[in-house]
Amino acid sequence: MLVIKIIIIALIGAISAILLKQIKPEISILVIVATGILIILQVLDSASIIISTFENLSEITGINSELFKIILKIIGIGYLIEFSSSICTDSGLTSIATKIQFAGKVIILCISLPIINSLIEIITSILKLC
Repeated sequence: MLVIKIIIIALIGAISAILLKQIKPEISILVIVATGILIILQVLDSASIIISTFENLSEITGINSELFKIILKIIGIGYLIEFSSSICTDSGLTSIATKIQFAGKVIILCISLPIINSLIEIITSILKLC
């Protein structure tokens, strides 16, 4: 049923934005943003399921929970970057959208450095055993 709610919200938002774009283009952007926020709010419950699953994986595997938190941050940043970039593209601001995507990639790389370090330590320890 969640998918149906999301589709209905998206269709109402899209139709409203298209109709308003002809009359008041500046308001159509607000409708697009509001529609996106409503859709995100609909899936927040699913996000809590994902977070609890990552916590369980951390406990089961014994892997540092901070690494799982970093992965969740990376996923969240990726979604936020995609959302804001899409809004800029829809507004005709492609150059800003491209810069948002670039900034997001740099931020994700910086945040992922502890994971990269952990992988290098694991590989190094495995190679020392051989």
